[in-house]
Amino acid sequence: MTKIYAGIAVAAMAALLGGSAYWVYSNQSGDKYAECRGGQVGGGSIGGPFTLMNSKGETVTDTDVITKPSLVYFGYTFCPDVCPLDNARNAEAVDILEEMGLDVTPIFISIDPARDTPEKMGEFASIMHPKMIGLTGSEEQVKAASLAYKTYYKKQDSGDEFYLVDHSTFTYLMMPGLGFMDFFKRETTPDEMAATVACFIEKS
Repeated sequence: MTKIYAGIAVAAMAALLGGSAYWVYSNQSGDKYAECRGGQVGGGSIGGPFTLMNSKGETVTDTDVITKPSLVYFGYTFCPDVCPLDNARNAEAVDILEEMGLDVTPIFISIDPARDTPEKMGEFASIMHPKMIGLTGSEEQVKAASLAYKTYYKKQDSGDEFYLVDHSTFTYLMMPGLGFMDFFKRETTPDEMAATVACFIEKS
């Protein structure tokens, strides 16, 4: 039943994002990023200030972390399949972009602060990509970041330490000074993601 609710929540989020995209598109003119969006138009309602901890246990804010074009993903290190696959896809896109001469930062924000310590996030991020930044924080800090990005997550009550966490799986393209630009679904390939990100960077 939890998975059914999670599926409904993710579907609702997708509809919300799509509806927001349409609204912005309908109310914007002269959008220089129109060809980059592939039918999806970004708005300023996703993303915002957050305060979290990096792999060294240092307190950082969004402005400390998003200093370059960044691919932001919310998940957790104990995730058995989705998170490693999505983060690996994001890392591959970053490598493709680097070959194009573009510097993009992959960012992984935990929605499981009870288990994801700064050290654990650092280990996971370093395995995924040398540029990846792993962030965690208190329950309150993580919730605030999730709300800012309009992501969904819910811990499954398994009664032990091996619980899973249902969560949304969008990756967000954020640009310093510009904020949210676009989002990517799980089906997006590394090449497609890289091409879209490159388009936004080149037009900025």
